[in-house]
Amino acid sequence: MASGARLQLLLALWMLAAPARPVAADAGDGGCYAFSRPVILQRLTDNSRFRALCSREKLLASFGDSVVRLSTANTYSYRKVDLPFQEYVEHLLHPQDPTSLGNDTLYFFGDNNFSEWASLFQHYSPPPFSLLGTTAAYSFGVAGAGSGVPFHWHGPGFSEVVYGRKRWFLYPPEKTPEFHPNKTTLAWLQDVYPALAPSERPLECTVQAGEVLYFPDRWWHATLNLDTSVFISTFLS
Repeated sequence: MASGARLQLLLALWMLAAPARPVAADAGDGGCYAFSRPVILQRLTDNSRFRALCSREKLLASFGDSVVRLSTANTYSYRKVDLPFQEYVEHLLHPQDPTSLGNDTLYFFGDNNFSEWASLFQHYSPPPFSLLGTTAAYSFGVAGAGSGVPFHWHGPGFSEVVYGRKRWFLYPPEKTPEFHPNKTTLAWLQDVYPALAPSERPLECTVQAGEVLYFPDRWWHATLNLDTSVFISTFLS
């Protein structure tokens, strides 16, 4: 079976067998989750203009010749590769091969040249929340179906899906997940997740286009793009 068809079958079977566990609240209640629990926030801002500028055609027209820095789908993302954005979209933006290792999987997220992408970012309205003593920084990404980052943690922030859907797996800081840093999230989902006891499974949610996930400080998380996706994170550091 071709890797793309295998990926679609794997994702379809998993979505049927493992429905989302509730990690959600009304947008007005976001403040009470600041230090305790992830939460999906809806109808925060109107980013319709930003979304229109993030279509494949618009991004290629505006940034096709721009050199972007790709990261590996490894927990530590040691390897970086620079190439034109158009080359990434046309040759590397394809469904994830379930057998590929993290170090062999390149995707565009973070490491943005803010001056070069400023004409796009100026149209983005971030979530209207902040934490005392923090400064917001954007991280923009475009990735293929089945791609994602294996488990890692960092400071708090927001992650908004512009196009597509992104699945999140989250553990609180005191509960280190079972994973290999060089195995992709898709491989973890295929090889480790089915054997986890109910008490060992993570909090899960699927963030749809237009929704924002808030993740608290030091929460372990892994991500999986269910479709070709465009997304932007606002890190609070």
